[in-house]
Amino acid sequence: MRGTTIIAGLAAAVALCGAARAADYSGPLFDGHLHYNEEAQSPHPLADVLARMQRNGVKAIAANSRPNDGTKALAASPQTKQAGVTVVPFVRLYRNRADYDNWFRDDTIYEMVQAELARGTDAGPFKGIGEFHLYDSANANGPVAKKLMALAEERGLVVLAHVDDVAIDLLMANTPSKGQRTRLVWAHTGIGGAPVTRVEQLLAKYPQLMGELSYRPGLTCDNGQLCPEWRALLLKYPGRFMIGSDTWVNQRWQYYDELMKGYRTWLGELPPDVARKIGWDNAASLYGVK
Repeated sequence: MRGTTIIAGLAAAVALCGAARAADYSGPLFDGHLHYNEEAQSPHPLADVLARMQRNGVKAIAANSRPNDGTKALAASPQTKQAGVTVVPFVRLYRNRADYDNWFRDDTIYEMVQAELARGTDAGPFKGIGEFHLYDSANANGPVAKKLMALAEERGLVVLAHVDDVAIDLLMANTPSKGQRTRLVWAHTGIGGAPVTRVEQLLAKYPQLMGELSYRPGLTCDNGQLCPEWRALLLKYPGRFMIGSDTWVNQRWQYYDELMKGYRTWLGELPPDVARKIGWDNAASLYGVK
């Protein structure tokens, strides 16, 4: 009898723990870092990628592609509107893979960006520039990098930058306001794993800096739940983060469902208003999406 009582007690405890676990976030998602690159378009035509967004409750995306034709196709297609997805188009700096290592000093990139901004898309004007990479943070001081940062702030464009924390300071220094009015989304919030204390320091220093959380090392711990220091940071700065898929290779499209499920899992352990901000409101407010 005593053994039966113990087993029953353990079962009740397990059930209680399961009941106490927060439900996954069920609100809309804004994918703040999405690529529809040329190599994705054959295996994943528009109908396929839009179906992935639709079944995961992704209602808006910040799209940037190599070349920019992929973003334009997403923005212009009637299928996108039918799927209930709003596209926020970015001008990407890469016409091909060779541009990754040279864009910051190539004047033809600056000319291309200006031409794309002038043309816009069938769905409206471009809202930002990037994603761009700086594998050496010193290249933030390249002549074209400097001009593009100044251009972005002057035109109210959002910058999506895949850089380390050192480059954040260098890029901000090249803007008219020294980063005080610069709308920069830090891709992966430092994919190299900048310490949480350093991330917090930069958020405090630059009032419009936002962190995008794909690939962020140390974000989640056991069972896909937030690590304690990241949970504390998200609660302290609930208006400064967003999610993203970063579909930079086709495999990321294949696992799109799992990526969005992972976000819904850890968003669900946050207070509902904070989850809604990170999952939707912050990016929607930044880009003026209703």
